[in-house]
Amino acid sequence: MYWPQWIGAAIVFHVCLSVSLPSDDSNVLHIGGIFPINGKGGWQGGQACMPAANLALEDVNRRKDLLPGYLLKLHSNDSECEPGLGASVMYNLLYNQPQKLMLLAGCSTVCTTVAEAAKMWNLIVLCYGASSPALSDRNRFPTLFRTHPSATVHNPTRIKLMKKFGWSRVAILQQAEEVFISTVEDLETRCMEANIEIVTRQSFLSDPTDAVRNLRRQDARVIVGLFYVVAARRVLCEMYKQKLYGKSYTWFFIGWYEDNWFEVNLEEEDIECSVDEMKEAAEGHLTTEALMWNQNLNERTISGMTSEDFRLRLNQVLRKEGYKIDNQRFPEGYQEAPLAYDAVWSVALAFNKTMDRLHKYGKSLKEFNYNNKEIADDIYSAINSTQFLGISGYVAFSSQGDRIALTQIEQIINGNYVVLGYYDTQADNLTWFDREVWHGGKVPQDRTIIRRVLRTVSLPLFICMCVISSVGILLAIALVVFNVWNNHRRVIQSSHPVCNTIMLFGIVVCLTAVFLLGLDGRFVSPGAYPAICQTRAWLLSTGFTLSFGAMFSKVWRVHRLTTKAKSDPKVRMKKVEPWKLYSMVSGLLVVDFVVMVAWQLHDPLQRRIEQFPLEDPESSNDDSKIRPELEHCESHNNNVWLAVIYAYKGLVLIFGLFLAYETRSVKVKQINDSRYVGMSIYNVVILCLITAPVTMVIASQQDASFAFVALAIVFCCFLSMALIFVPKVIEVIRHPRDKAESKYNPDAGISKEDEERYQKLLNENEDLQRLISQKEEKIKLLKDRLAEKEAGKGGLTPSTLTQDTKDERI
Repeated sequence: MYWPQWIGAAIVFHVCLSVSLPSDDSNVLHIGGIFPINGKGGWQGGQACMPAANLALEDVNRRKDLLPGYLLKLHSNDSECEPGLGASVMYNLLYNQPQKLMLLAGCSTVCTTVAEAAKMWNLIVLCYGASSPALSDRNRFPTLFRTHPSATVHNPTRIKLMKKFGWSRVAILQQAEEVFISTVEDLETRCMEANIEIVTRQSFLSDPTDAVRNLRRQDARVIVGLFYVVAARRVLCEMYKQKLYGKSYTWFFIGWYEDNWFEVNLEEEDIECSVDEMKEAAEGHLTTEALMWNQNLNERTISGMTSEDFRLRLNQVLRKEGYKIDNQRFPEGYQEAPLAYDAVWSVALAFNKTMDRLHKYGKSLKEFNYNNKEIADDIYSAINSTQFLGISGYVAFSSQGDRIALTQIEQIINGNYVVLGYYDTQADNLTWFDREVWHGGKVPQDRTIIRRVLRTVSLPLFICMCVISSVGILLAIALVVFNVWNNHRRVIQSSHPVCNTIMLFGIVVCLTAVFLLGLDGRFVSPGAYPAICQTRAWLLSTGFTLSFGAMFSKVWRVHRLTTKAKSDPKVRMKKVEPWKLYSMVSGLLVVDFVVMVAWQLHDPLQRRIEQFPLEDPESSNDDSKIRPELEHCESHNNNVWLAVIYAYKGLVLIFGLFLAYETRSVKVKQINDSRYVGMSIYNVVILCLITAPVTMVIASQQDASFAFVALAIVFCCFLSMALIFVPKVIEVIRHPRDKAESKYNPDAGISKEDEERYQKLLNENEDLQRLISQKEEKIKLLKDRLAEKEAGKGGLTPSTLTQDTKDERI
């Protein structure tokens, strides 16, 4: 602000100067005018407002009943909407003859400077083009009135529209000017009261490039833009470059721009977008503006004209000044021209009322000087009570000096502004015409709608795995029936049918777990999902222990028997006790139970959601993003518990693999299917070693993970059943009467009598081997004694030999 530098000197000199400024004409009332016309930034509304003010002067001076005996004269200069230059223009108006009774001003920044200083000269300032909310401060601007409504009059309208269309999240883009800063502060307060979130507030001085880019980064969809028209063209071009327009975006612009503001001055202002591009970016945006033209085109105003009559007169004047009105090339300030016209009428009516009041006291307006506060107060009272029907509508002022007006809402449709409705702030009444047009046929959203889509297992894949698992379960049940039904057969008895039944039950449990592995959010609610997780863990752990534990116990007993036979050939290979096999399976189950109970009680499995990057929807008309999600069963210390289970199960697998390898060529009639059990263990170990790490890698791919785990379980179960039971089934089918079973196991006898005979021969063989060992020991003893005698006596005597022979016979 420049005025503080010269305001002190003005205070010192204004008293003497005011006295020394004689009027140039005794019947002329002089007022000063400050019009922004030729500037390069801000609002240059003086281009149309100054001609409108001159028209008002003509009409006022033509009226004989208004200011009788006096003429109203306007002295003006260009401020270029620069506060420093505006202060200089005001200084020249005040300190050059003739003396001014009132000041007219336009452009918020200039009005702020002029109105704050004018009180020192007891001058009333009437602003025809200033919307800054800061100007409503009566303490700071005690002598200010304005025919232009405050910018805050737009904010209730904006809030009303946001509620109407369901927008609760907005962004603000503002030019760094006081008028817009004050407006934004008021808007923020109103948004907070209305529970509307302001996602970001971006500001700029002259180049809006970075600010507009930040709007995209913040996912701004509903954007309130507050800037002068020159900056608005740059914003619109940047909007086009950043693609911040169309069906996904809603822009609120200020409504006092000219109707063709986005088509003009593009080359002069170095706008890098073409007219067509600017039109494309501007399409669909909303504007809010206080009504500046009387909406009743046939209603006669105080001047005797209708608003349409005034428009025709103004257009004629602007044509003479070189503006291409017929080509819709309106000068800046065209929309505010009625405000300037009515401002002059407000001055004339206020002066007329003041003259009547002063006449009663024998005084005149010509007696006013910059020290005469009494007449200044009379002028203030007169203009404060002024009310009339003007070209801009009904003119009246609030206690803050603000214009009371309705708000008009427009939308640009097919390149033209269309009135959508009106809003009466005081009555909170919205008049809506339902003329709005939206891209895509629906109201734009106030944010990117993120649709959470749960990734689920492919239904055909799930059904396929369930069918296969069901077949496996039925097959396992059939084998259990086969196992029980043929329990009397030697081929079944020698394979420990109870142990095989345990294995089959474990297979059923594992195959049942396949069903639960495919259950996800498609079938199960989030609340029930943790129970599914716990059940999965129990079924897989228990099923593995039952099936693999049964096979492990068999191969363990085979290894124990063969180890004892090798270490001590004299030890007879005894019959395997079944309880030893069952106790091993039971021991493994106890370990499982302890681990699972501890896991479930201290750190139970829960439903955890894994989120993936946003994806575009399949339909281009769907203005949303998809957030894929995947359900996982995890606990807080999930890795610790998995490490414990993998370590325990891994040791059993590795030890089972070792035992199977050690007994790969052993045939034991007590456990006649040990080789097939070993082969099953090989397959289980290999598949487990492959499946565990692979599933950890592909855990985020629901179909691949489910298919891999399900196939591994199914393959292990089917292969184990095939290896262990297919030979038995074939043997039973081929020999239904329990004959010639030696083909299945060469160590098996033909019949029970042969088995007894075989056992008797084994016992005799053991007895003979024992006698032979005793004889060999005695022979060795005799040889030792002969060697001693030959060495000591040189030979054996007949008597000694005879005696030894006798001993041998004995």
